[in-house]
Amino acid sequence: MATATLPPAAPPAQTMADLLDRLGGISPERVRMSPPPGTATVKDVVDIDAKEHRLFELVDGVLVEKAMGFKESMLAIAIASALRAFVIPRKLGVITGSDGMMRLFPGLVRMPDVAYVSWTRMPGGVPKEAAPVLAPDLAVEVISEGNTKAEMDRKRGEYFSAGARLVWLIDPRTRTATVFTDPSTSTVLDETKSLNGEDVLPGFTLSLRDLFAEIHAVPDV
Repeated sequence: MATATLPPAAPPAQTMADLLDRLGGISPERVRMSPPPGTATVKDVVDIDAKEHRLFELVDGVLVEKAMGFKESMLAIAIASALRAFVIPRKLGVITGSDGMMRLFPGLVRMPDVAYVSWTRMPGGVPKEAAPVLAPDLAVEVISEGNTKAEMDRKRGEYFSAGARLVWLIDPRTRTATVFTDPSTSTVLDETKSLNGEDVLPGFTLSLRDLFAEIHAVPDV
């Protein structure tokens, strides 16, 4: 596992505009005001999930609601199913979904839409904590209407800083996938191409045409 490098601390936000800009230019509707921004903890993330069944990530002490719609959820489940069918029989690790909390750094909890975590990162087995200190080998984010480019850029950087080896950004609007093997090296794949596991999951492939066909299917009735 790559050595995690804690991102440099940002200066305190002076205004709500500063805060939203730091979070990636997101909509203010996604920022929870209780507890006050800057004071939230991992416990708040876990409690809201347990009591309200809502998913919030923790960023700079701020609770930020995950943006995910119906189609994005469909794609995430399809990707997770394909990964699980490859990973589990080979006893390589585990696959998590959009509620799989990971404490990448102190005060930073992310929930990749899909993630693969190898057993080498969990020598003691599956963590018992709701939000374990853990980084994925592969993080997958399905871009939703509420996501911004700056937000996804920040997430990608955090995943790699924490030790991720591969990041996929799936865009259902353009039917493309952007594959990152490090924070700045990427390849854009259109729907005629296939995702592959690179050196993280050698031998894994997933046709993007088949993947995106799921959200454009018309029932034959």
